[in-house]
Amino acid sequence: MRSETDTTAFPPCPAPFNLAAHVLRHADDLPDKIALAILGLSGSERYSFARLKSAVLGTGAGLLEHGLQPGDRVLMRLGNTVDFPIAYLGAIAIGLVPIPTSSQLTEREVAGILKTTQPKAILRGDGIPCPDTDIPALGTDTLRAMHDNAPAAFDMGDPDRLAYIIYTSGTSGTPRAVMHAHRAIWARQMMVDGWYGLRQDDRLMHAGAFNWTYTLGTGLMDPWTAGATALIPATSVTPDQLPLLMKRHDATIFAAAPGVFRKFVTPGKTLDLSKLRHGLTAGEKLSATIDAQWREATGTPLFEAYGMSECSTFISGCPAHPAAPGTLGRPQPGRKVALIGENGPVPVGEEGTIAIHRSDPGLMLGYLNEPDETADRFQGEWFLTGDQGVMSPEGDITYLGRSDDMMNAGGFRVSPMEVEAVLNAHPDITQSAVTEIEVKQDARLIMAFYTAPAPVAEDALKAYVNDNLAAYKRPRGFFHLDALPTGANGKLLRRALRPIYKDLHGQA
Repeated sequence: MRSETDTTAFPPCPAPFNLAAHVLRHADDLPDKIALAILGLSGSERYSFARLKSAVLGTGAGLLEHGLQPGDRVLMRLGNTVDFPIAYLGAIAIGLVPIPTSSQLTEREVAGILKTTQPKAILRGDGIPCPDTDIPALGTDTLRAMHDNAPAAFDMGDPDRLAYIIYTSGTSGTPRAVMHAHRAIWARQMMVDGWYGLRQDDRLMHAGAFNWTYTLGTGLMDPWTAGATALIPATSVTPDQLPLLMKRHDATIFAAAPGVFRKFVTPGKTLDLSKLRHGLTAGEKLSATIDAQWREATGTPLFEAYGMSECSTFISGCPAHPAAPGTLGRPQPGRKVALIGENGPVPVGEEGTIAIHRSDPGLMLGYLNEPDETADRFQGEWFLTGDQGVMSPEGDITYLGRSDDMMNAGGFRVSPMEVEAVLNAHPDITQSAVTEIEVKQDARLIMAFYTAPAPVAEDALKAYVNDNLAAYKRPRGFFHLDALPTGANGKLLRRALRPIYKDLHGQA
């Protein structure tokens, strides 16, 4: 028996199609229903489905008035506000290709994105880092004024055409631009029953920022597609205040990265959340400790999902079929997933690389301007994730870790080589190596090790990475070594850094 799912294929995406039109498909039959509530402790801002659709299509009309045309790329440098999803959908609605980016990126990092993607415009919020450029920029005041424009028409077309580009940290150390088609939103319907258990009467609260792709998909696009209500905490809300908002606003589903749960779920503490059915988590591996504490505190289950920028989530537990203990769960119904070895799917019970079939409608179109790198991720009909796993006879998949040294920082995948390239450019550093280290139970941080003629002041190194790396990529500690650990062939051994850290930290 091979480690390969045999499920009925998900129905093909209809044509013509538009991602934004699909997300807003309930706006006409549920015009007065609340689509979005931005929750603060002293009040909330609400958008009905009718108001949301009007703002999206008004924004689309405004972007066209500024001379943009279908197929043009627009870089999104917006903050954690509702302007982000409205501009994102507004661009897609008229056939533009938005490039959502984290507001934490530095000017240096954004300069690389500009060079690769060549956008025709930048949607930029106040204070969001962006290098000087001749590319026209539209500020948030301009974007908000577009909400009242007469609505543009949806640009309907081939579901396989490019819809948006997101960035992921490449294994080579260079961030990669991942191209996704309009059909990607169609594929996300497999998550509704395969992970969320989402219903139209749900009120799904997501703890993430508007400008994070996890929030954009799970917290906004998917509830709106289902006709459900999305709840997003205001920027002033702290993690310990989330349970109060869940209770006050009758949240039925709560979604966050595992690290968020860790901040407000503690042993012996119960949470009175009578309307809550369950929680959702993704972005990094969920620990058994956090899972158990959540169940004890709320009396509800927590369902984990596994995925990546190239295909979103495709393996998960769900209300209808919880994951077997210690596993990620099963491939979502409609997904074709396998564990791949040198000669294709391995026998059940053997380790292989988690892979998804290239026919999956949620799979990326490829990496922008990188055909060879795109081809390298495929083995025949399978897209290889780079993560290792084992499939049980029942179809549950146990995660065994990365086949490379990729790190996970608060739900963001980060290549150690990307961070090392920045550190190696420091004039006082000879060579560097970084890895993530569990500094205490369920808390992992990026740590840097380097060689240099003499130790470099830690404050100087922190200032240097602050100028050159997004906050989630920055090392939290710097350790001077006489030599970095290498193998017999001279290759850097990043995993050997962890015992070195323990020795050094014990002396600190």
